[in-house]
Amino acid sequence: MINNYELYKVFYWAVKTGSLTKAAKALYLTQPSVSHAIKQLEESFGMTLFYRNAKGVTLTQEGAVLYSYIEQSMILISIAEEKMIALKNLESGELRVGGSDSLFKHYLLPILEAFNSRYPDVKLHLNHGTTPEVIAFLKEGRIDLGVVRMPIVDPQLKVRESFQLHDCFVAGGHYAELKDKTLSLDMLLRYPIILFSRNSRARMAITETFQSYGLTLKPNIEVGSVDLLIEFARRGLGISYVTREFVSSELESGALFEIKLDVTLPPSRVGIMTMENMPLSNAAKQFIELIWMVK
Repeated sequence: MINNYELYKVFYWAVKTGSLTKAAKALYLTQPSVSHAIKQLEESFGMTLFYRNAKGVTLTQEGAVLYSYIEQSMILISIAEEKMIALKNLESGELRVGGSDSLFKHYLLPILEAFNSRYPDVKLHLNHGTTPEVIAFLKEGRIDLGVVRMPIVDPQLKVRESFQLHDCFVAGGHYAELKDKTLSLDMLLRYPIILFSRNSRARMAITETFQSYGLTLKPNIEVGSVDLLIEFARRGLGISYVTREFVSSELESGALFEIKLDVTLPPSRVGIMTMENMPLSNAAKQFIELIWMVK
């Protein structure tokens, strides 16, 4: 069985361009060289990989199976080359970070500012999403690291705890009668609840907490951002479940107040997530060091 990267590269470009002539041009080879490489592959597998016609080439069923794997390999090789360039020189590198909108706004923003001040020529690419989405970004090679809520159990990922957040229920002046009361979870459900609509770790955690007490948490209103959670609570549309650290100014000003409960809600742990056994770019290493400095 043949094992030659150059032959697979010819095969890959023949599929990408749909033409042996165009593949030869892209690879700076002669067309006979490309035809010979494809012939070697087909002979080694004992299968026909392409249908030839006047317009070019198309994959056979067997060729499509081979391409599904070769394409993944070429993507990984391309990512590896990009990583090496980034490792070489911070002045021309890039930093790709994934996280939720709220973590970027309330936690990562000052760290990103400090990083940009130190390394102004490093390009910043921010990918917003829930924890499951950020995990997908990382595995697809779209980001170097993610800052996400834990727990995360995945052998492909390495997660180091960075800090803790404390989630709570808050309300505005419309529910002022609740300021001096302590509610049970069952009593809380008598009021309209506002939750983040997407499949976030925070929502999953509070849903599981209610389930552990034999209760079902069904929101009356679902919104698509933390800012709307805060604004809806402030306007009296219901009681929102938010991160206390993200509404500190509203709590201090009295625009919102925290609902007291007769149970203690567990804190949320936030971690720095990277791919296991994959080297980090120098930019990513420096950014993580900044995170530890402000921890």
